[in-house]
Amino acid sequence: MKPNNKAILVSVQVPTVDDAEFAASLAELQRLVQTLGYEVIGTVAQKRKGPTPATAVGSGKLKELAWWTGGTGKVRSYSGGSSFEDDKDEEPDVPFSHEDPKEIASKIIFDQELTPNQLKHLEEATGAEVLDRTGVIVEIFHRHAKTREARLQVEIARLKYLAPRLRATGGSERSGGGVGGKGIGETAYELDRRRIRDRVAELLEELKSIRENHVQRRDRRTEQLSVALVGYTNAGKSSLMRALTGNDVLVADKLFATLDTTVRAMQPDIFPRTLVSDTVGFIQKLPHDLVASFRSTLDEAADASLLLYVVDASDPAFRDQLAVTKTVLGEIEAGDIPSKLILNKADCLDAITLKMLSIEFPEAVAMSAKSTEDVDRLKKIIRDFLTADFKEAEVLIPYDDKTGLIGEIRRVASVVEEKFEETGVRLKIKTYPETLARLKIS
Repeated sequence: MKPNNKAILVSVQVPTVDDAEFAASLAELQRLVQTLGYEVIGTVAQKRKGPTPATAVGSGKLKELAWWTGGTGKVRSYSGGSSFEDDKDEEPDVPFSHEDPKEIASKIIFDQELTPNQLKHLEEATGAEVLDRTGVIVEIFHRHAKTREARLQVEIARLKYLAPRLRATGGSERSGGGVGGKGIGETAYELDRRRIRDRVAELLEELKSIRENHVQRRDRRTEQLSVALVGYTNAGKSSLMRALTGNDVLVADKLFATLDTTVRAMQPDIFPRTLVSDTVGFIQKLPHDLVASFRSTLDEAADASLLLYVVDASDPAFRDQLAVTKTVLGEIEAGDIPSKLILNKADCLDAITLKMLSIEFPEAVAMSAKSTEDVDRLKKIIRDFLTADFKEAEVLIPYDDKTGLIGEIRRVASVVEEKFEETGVRLKIKTYPETLARLKIS
């Protein structure tokens, strides 16, 4: 029998959130839910001063959710500071049919983070599985993680998310005490929480070892220039990565397709050798535990010589998405790294929109990762930026030179011009001032 993956989206709009932000967040939640393979068959939205303690929504909206799922709409086990019946809707109910719905939803997805009690009460009233936004994102990360490091990071985030949501069941029955069976011991609930803490500690230790290896690899690359692609999920970073490096990286039209940092050399691989890294995408309300868990992944951005902020210029919400990206990078102390804004997917825009964007963002690079001409132009912009401090010099190398200087120069400098003269080869080169000093070239 085919599983029921039909879902209802729910969001509570509080006074501090304007209509545009509210709509954008709800639209983004729909894309997240669809990434998990769920079919959205309805949306329930409500304006309130704040979520209710029992079920996040008012009693009227709770009945509406139960109508979608075939539940009772009642919470028998509520025990809060106020009566559940006092959680009345502040906004009149949007009329809905009292006939049986054409489709029954098995999942309810909230755009807000829910407390353990709210989850419990909602599931009791609706008979459906209830997830909040954080739970959806964590599940997507869990499904998409490929490398050992990413899987460790995701498992840590999942356990931290689950720990406060464990529910005490079976009363207060306790296990035996310590040595000799004395003492009160732990309830099953307490035991589960302790096991989670121990497992997180074990995973963190394993992750520490992997990160030490990453640090060593980054240390070996300190003399190489690096460019990090950062931005919102599904902005086209992986497509741009493939275009810049010529390497096969996963390109998919779904959220969080890339969770593992990929580092490749920009092609053609000429001096100065430049590494390009594709990082995990950002999103509104990205759970803090996931930001913390993926700190080592984002360290590639923190160590970069240049950040390319990649946005989907065809998405009306890209300005807000850019703000989210900058906020997250600020949290990992990468906000002051030199950067350029890449208005990707420019091929999806008309000439008037492109002109307006060029006025609004005069320093940005409007391009399409699908255009060879645009990609070549971006490569030149990157190289010009990274070589801006290079100095030019000339050196005459005798034909009978035995020091291997000409080979070393070709390795650590860009040869602008080469002339064969009577006594030797005259090279005009550009490189770092420190390199010229080391080679004793003035």
